Amino acid sequence: MKSSLAASRTAPSSPTINGEVRGSTTNRHDVLLPPPAAPSSLTYALKTLDNHFNGGRPTGPPSFTYDSPYSRSISSTAPGSPRIPPNRSNSGTHTPRVRPHATTLNIPGMTRSKASPDGRIPDRDVASKLVIIMVGLPARGKSYITKKLHRYLSWQQHNTRIFNVGNRRRIAAGITSPTRDSAPASVAVVDDAPTRAANILLNGAPPPHIVVQDEPSALDLNNPNCPGSPKSPGKIDQSAKFFDPNNQSASRLREQVALETLDELLGYLLHGGGAVGILDATNSTIQRRKLLVNHIREREPKLGILFIESICTDQNLLEANMRLKLSGPDYRDKDPVKSLEDFKQRVKAYESAYQQVGQWEEDNDLQYIQMIDVGRKVVHHRLKGFLSGGIASYLTTFNLSPRQIWITRHGQSVDNQLHKLGGDSELTERGHYYGQALYNFITHKRKEWLIEQKDKIAQSSFPPQPGDHTPPYPELNQELDDKNFCVWTSMLKRSIETAEYFDADDDYDVKAWEMLNELNAGTFEGMTYEEIQQKYPEEYDKRARDKLQYIYPGVGGEGYLQVISRLRDMVREIERITDHVLIISHRSVCRVLMAYFMDLTRDDIADLDVPLGILYAIEPKPYGIEFHAYRYNEALGWFDELPNYKPQKTVDRNS
Repeated sequence: MKSSLAASRTAPSSPTINGEVRGSTTNRHDVLLPPPAAPSSLTYALKTLDNHFNGGRPTGPPSFTYDSPYSRSISSTAPGSPRIPPNRSNSGTHTPRVRPHATTLNIPGMTRSKASPDGRIPDRDVASKLVIIMVGLPARGKSYITKKLHRYLSWQQHNTRIFNVGNRRRIAAGITSPTRDSAPASVAVVDDAPTRAANILLNGAPPPHIVVQDEPSALDLNNPNCPGSPKSPGKIDQSAKFFDPNNQSASRLREQVALETLDELLGYLLHGGGAVGILDATNSTIQRRKLLVNHIREREPKLGILFIESICTDQNLLEANMRLKLSGPDYRDKDPVKSLEDFKQRVKAYESAYQQVGQWEEDNDLQYIQMIDVGRKVVHHRLKGFLSGGIASYLTTFNLSPRQIWITRHGQSVDNQLHKLGGDSELTERGHYYGQALYNFITHKRKEWLIEQKDKIAQSSFPPQPGDHTPPYPELNQELDDKNFCVWTSMLKRSIETAEYFDADDDYDVKAWEMLNELNAGTFEGMTYEEIQQKYPEEYDKRARDKLQYIYPGVGGEGYLQVISRLRDMVREIERITDHVLIISHRSVCRVLMAYFMDLTRDDIADLDVPLGILYAIEPKPYGIEFHAYRYNEALGWFDELPNYKPQKTVDRNS
């Protein structure tokens, strides 16, 4: 036994447990445990001291010794030291801190910090904010891209605004008048309700729009005292000659308008709480883009800059875009044939000096994204930051395919009858009838839509005739016949059962998505609003004050911001697919999806009226969307269209 123990002590040391029982000559754990390691000097001394006081006899039940300096601790009866709360300090090499703060992901409702309690980009983190500069020739879809970007980023709760240089140019040239919506973000509007009412009563008309500005006054091209403006009175010529790069006077005016618009954008980002500002203009030369970059860096060098260039090589798509321009502010109420010719001359003027984004931006380490034919091809360079990456991912989903997007809630469920929140109850008999009527109506509208599209394509012509402003679809006829129809439900019974008639038809593709599930009410699942108000009055009042930011307590509890976050990929998929889709979901999900397509403000999302039995139809168009709403007619088992439907706030929360 001694020889084996001596041999074990010469073996390599490893973390082991010595299973030797004091006072015994056998090792109970020899089979289960590896050989013991050589004891340390501290362990040996403690063993010797223990044997001295106890005469070598075992004390108490058999125990095991652990060859580790942490195996024994000396107990203390002294009170613990009081915890000292942390003091504000700076462990860095510079005081105060000069290094900019980290610019990591900010998602409202999903991230929280001292600088940003609500998860939005704080004013402190200037480097997280973004200036998007559009680049491209006219009729290349820049405004289409900017509007969709604005809608998506605003829906994601990032404060975003578009600053259109063309609109400011038209105002300065006297073609259009500034409206309330075109007031710069950096101005304060003096327009309270009592003053407005008094002016109407006294003058018989609304008062003029009064603003207090901290920015330079708007450029007026018709003002002879304005630097660089022509001396002759009257409106400035806005024909193709105005956009000729050889027209030095006009070039200076366009440059001044661009810089003033950029100043408005920078004021919004730096002082107006903005996160993203989009400069919508051609910016078609390196000289112009260099001027803008230098101007931004002079104001705030940490601001992010992203160029987005739209390039169009598809002649059918280009002609469709040109026709859209004929109904714009520059050519409204003018002969379309002459307008088209003038617009083509304007495009040629830009083309003569056009320089694509590329080498200069790369040499100066600038971010850019190139979109070819509205998303058919996307190229990007040096993207930095979560906003730029998210924008690039979103832009890859663009397509102009004609299709329909239908959104509705499930049929009536058992819990709907009882006014209970959440749950996973089945449909009532009325709910099943709703599912049948929905299937019949959608099948009818699907066939009707196909006939209408083929008629539009057959009747389209180019160049347009007087009074014809309808843009042709750039898609080929045969693709319309091959279009599938997807039906997406949540994972909950009431949603799946509403799609049972579609699931029985092989011409529909039905799929259930967990991300389409109803908002989880946490502890309040299965309760009514009245029960919550009675049992949890503080939570009830808290939710009533801010439904968008509110999160239900308990395991799995969600709020509207969490629903927005989990529907991000769903929205991208809806934008990506070229097929029809019907979404059968729940009130909170339908509210969030409708807020995206209708470009609603954050104040409207949580209160949007989406009752049972309402069906929404959305058709993406090159200029936006076409929207229709239908109400279920239970007596006829059909749907009646609601003309001139406008989103409104919820009246009956149990509907």
